Amino acid sequence: MIVRTTILCLLAMTGAPNPFAQDPRSVNATHPQNSKHEWRYYNGDLGGTKYSDLEQINTGNVQDLELVWQFRVPDFVEGKNTTLQFNPLMVNGVLYLATVGQKIIAVKPDTAEPIWTFDPYQGSGATGKTRAILYWENGDSRRIFYGVANGYCCLDADTGELVESFADGGRLDLTKNLDHDGITRRYDTRGPGVIHEDLLILGGSVGEGPGQANPGHIRAFDVRTGERKWIFHTIPHPGEFGYESWSPESYKYVGGANAWGGITLDPDRGMVFMGTGSATYDHWGGNRLGDNLFANCVLALDAKTGERLWHFQTVHHDLWDYDLPTAPTLIKLLKDGKEIDAVAQPSKMGHLFVLDRETGEPIFGVEEQPVERSEIPGEHTAPTQPFPLKPVAYTDQHFTLDDVTDLNPYARAYVLKQLKDFKLGPIFTPPGFQKLVMLPQFNGGSEWPGAAFDPTENTLFINSSNEAEWISMREAKIEDEIALPALGERIYQAVCSNCHNFNSGGSLNGVEFPALRSVKDRLSREEVIKVITEGRGQMPSWTSFLDIEREAILAFLFDERHEEKIDTKNLQFTWTGNIPYLSTGHHDFHDPEGYPISKRPWGQLHAIEMNTGNFKWSVPLGTYQALEDKGYPPTGTFNIGGPVATAGGLIFIGATLDARFRAFDKSTGEELWHYQMESSGYATPSTFTYEGRQYVVIAGGGGSIHQTPSSDSYYCFALPKK
Repeated sequence: MIVRTTILCLLAMTGAPNPFAQDPRSVNATHPQNSKHEWRYYNGDLGGTKYSDLEQINTGNVQDLELVWQFRVPDFVEGKNTTLQFNPLMVNGVLYLATVGQKIIAVKPDTAEPIWTFDPYQGSGATGKTRAILYWENGDSRRIFYGVANGYCCLDADTGELVESFADGGRLDLTKNLDHDGITRRYDTRGPGVIHEDLLILGGSVGEGPGQANPGHIRAFDVRTGERKWIFHTIPHPGEFGYESWSPESYKYVGGANAWGGITLDPDRGMVFMGTGSATYDHWGGNRLGDNLFANCVLALDAKTGERLWHFQTVHHDLWDYDLPTAPTLIKLLKDGKEIDAVAQPSKMGHLFVLDRETGEPIFGVEEQPVERSEIPGEHTAPTQPFPLKPVAYTDQHFTLDDVTDLNPYARAYVLKQLKDFKLGPIFTPPGFQKLVMLPQFNGGSEWPGAAFDPTENTLFINSSNEAEWISMREAKIEDEIALPALGERIYQAVCSNCHNFNSGGSLNGVEFPALRSVKDRLSREEVIKVITEGRGQMPSWTSFLDIEREAILAFLFDERHEEKIDTKNLQFTWTGNIPYLSTGHHDFHDPEGYPISKRPWGQLHAIEMNTGNFKWSVPLGTYQALEDKGYPPTGTFNIGGPVATAGGLIFIGATLDARFRAFDKSTGEELWHYQMESSGYATPSTFTYEGRQYVVIAGGGGSIHQTPSSDSYYCFALPKK
């Protein structure tokens, strides 16, 4: 075993009040202009702590919370698979909401009466995910920034109109100025960046499949003009640090290594922090040999220049899609009686990496442990992977036969029979030709909202899922000469089957995708081309397809042009050559009644005391009504959505499949209150005061995950007026 760092012992503070606890407004996280009455930033503050020092709503009265208003977004269409994942901002007495069509609506906080609406698609009916906006003000100038499709919009915060002086008429094209080959490919920003002084600092979402994808370089733009000011190459170019951790030409064709989960900022130090994703292709890396810096890294950059200050890689040469789904949370803890500024990085693996904010050194120690080698030809897996010594993993790390569900004898027998055809192994077992049970799955562990941190008690709160899935690999072959629809089928299997599977229809993480073989009965050729090039709903755009590839897909889907053959030797397809092996996709693995194959709990909420790295408590998060009706205690469910901690002693969180919005006692983990929404709240709530009354708001849009129904509502709660 290789130990990268020595274990640093931390002073445990128990019993007596913490003399080093900060005023929440100073820790909450280093933003002098923030008011505790507002929710001015994504995740509450620049440090992503999701903490509020409001205490009007507290453990003694939370059971009295009532629904003040329910706001239904105007562009929701029944039957469409859409979702609301937005963390609302409340600034200067205005509450900002996003819709399923990525409209921004400014409303009054106490009534949800609309003030203005901005429609980026001008009534086209397009949909997408917006998780946050950025707010900036300087003197009389107040602006809102957020991502739409492949761009970033700048709005006047008072009117909702585009700021014409920013970029191209108020829209910044993120596919440009990437120091790449200039081919237009997907680059969107579901999560926000951050603004430091006059710099708009952005990461983004890019393609992850076998086709061509943009690199996830981090860039800063002038907040007034949109001019690019600096760029950090997350896939290093020749001569840059980290270049030797890739195959020599990787920077020309590999995408990913992107900060899609957001960015946090320490303005006093002028440092920005982000967690990066895996490199493309997610599941085969024979064309990107090495550890692949700066993919799967906690990355610290100088906010003014983009210079790398330090990095810490959490997965070497990722083959599991174990990207870091959220920005690190800025925290403080105690070591030898002294305060340490640190970052806490949750992960899909269920590992919490706690690193010194100045140096990136692990505070509790990280151990490199040997892992299994890949059987796939041409693949060279990393011999070891990093495991934090503390805190211990907060999700299961290995699925064995002892972990098979004990919900009832029939379910257990069914799962055991199925598992005869599967390979079982610990975390970081590489995908192979045999079906592999993967735990944690590619959705975690933890997902994009990240953790909440209470600075008064030095406690971090994090929710987690504990479901398995399966994955396997297959050879990607293409003949020297092939009929056009047959080529389309190959492309379909290589690119589309991750979601749609081989039988045209399918599901991913419980989301049902349409049977594309029947698309000709529903859509015209022109409509299909529009969906491919522009995206729709959960589907991203595929602008990287060559013309012949797009024609081949259409020939396959519309069952036409069977006699037309293509000489593949004279064509450079975007998904072949460099990618000889493909995944069969991520597949849910459930018992006959649709419940996870593992033992309970299937989802949890945890409290970790950060001075010691010890768990204070862990409780199930979520329930299945059918099991609850049979007398089962809460089982936990798959969950995506962040917690918010308050000075009132509460943790507010949605996230679960059961569509309940809950409040927990942050000291004990006891559930004190819940509200049954129409659909699940896959979002982080916000809390603020307006005219002396504290409000809590959450998006309950459902959709997107595990076949939960899509819905259209924001819910706002407060105590009854006296």
